[in-house]
Amino acid sequence: MNHVSKTMTTRCAKQQLETLTIQLAQAAGVGTEDAAIFADALVDADLHGTSTHGLSRLAIYLERLEKGLIDGAAELRVERRTGGTLTLDAANGLGQVQATKALEMLMPMARQNGVAIATIRNSQHFGALSYYCNRAAARDFILLAMTNGEPAMSAEGSSQAFLGTNPIAASFPTGKGFAIKIDLATSGVARGNIIAAKKKNAAIPLGWALDADGEPTTDAEKALLGTVLTMAGHKGYALGLMIELLSGVLSGAAIGAEVGSMYKNMDRKQNVGHFFCLMDIGAFMDRAEFIARVDKMVDDLKASRKRAGVSEILVPGERSSRIAAENSKLGTPLAQETLAELAQWCVRLSVPFPFAETES
Repeated sequence: MNHVSKTMTTRCAKQQLETLTIQLAQAAGVGTEDAAIFADALVDADLHGTSTHGLSRLAIYLERLEKGLIDGAAELRVERRTGGTLTLDAANGLGQVQATKALEMLMPMARQNGVAIATIRNSQHFGALSYYCNRAAARDFILLAMTNGEPAMSAEGSSQAFLGTNPIAASFPTGKGFAIKIDLATSGVARGNIIAAKKKNAAIPLGWALDADGEPTTDAEKALLGTVLTMAGHKGYALGLMIELLSGVLSGAAIGAEVGSMYKNMDRKQNVGHFFCLMDIGAFMDRAEFIARVDKMVDDLKASRKRAGVSEILVPGERSSRIAAENSKLGTPLAQETLAELAQWCVRLSVPFPFAETES
């Protein structure tokens, strides 16, 4: 990408985005190695089409780093180690960095024991769970990952946000050139989509959220002051509660309303909790056999009878893999609002902005 046009998005070279993110993070007090991990996680989200968890969030991370609400030099601490389990303290560091390090700690334990589990407390919003799950799948592991978050979703029958959108994810290696990736919030829609709509002054569909009075709304700003609705009613509520128990309660992190808001609570840390369960495929069966069985399942799914008007049956992770391949070739699209924010932070932190200036 060589310039920022008047279009809604502009394609940017992956390496330029990574370099810019590293430089901004370093200027905000993050070490070189950690800044590289942080940048890889953010840019990977945009590369795969999950822009709500990519560089659109960089500005708020930088602001919290600047205010001392995130410790850019924090070291991941082991509080307890028992057999194949770890109790970890992220020490209020960057969530993407600490979660990646936690996964690296779990891998040799899972190779030895077949399964390894970690809880992580005192963390932050840490982006797309599929980033960690795909990293694990690339090394023949299956990672089941969960996290709680700032209050955004109400219990069934309530109009007050208590739970986070509490996502759950897992990825499975295949021989098809992509991992099967399941990554979903327990809300009907990820809250990042509402944040993105607010930035664009766009309406949201009915059924996404309630306002502060518990009434359905299409106003993104009112929705952010109210509550996101669960997916599938009481089923989404129950699943979100299970994730809160594993990620928040079991880890020792904040729970419900105690979790700090990344955007609204600019006077305290978040104390988000994560839960990782890592399984070594080789402990259950030969890797080649697993891949063959997965690939046959995928082939059988794709060969099943299609609904009217459907040309191809996809499996989760296939579409984002195609998006990543296209973006790797053509450049990763970024919204003009995001590029404008990055340009402002470059001025603020005395970092060269590698692209043409955005429209104000």
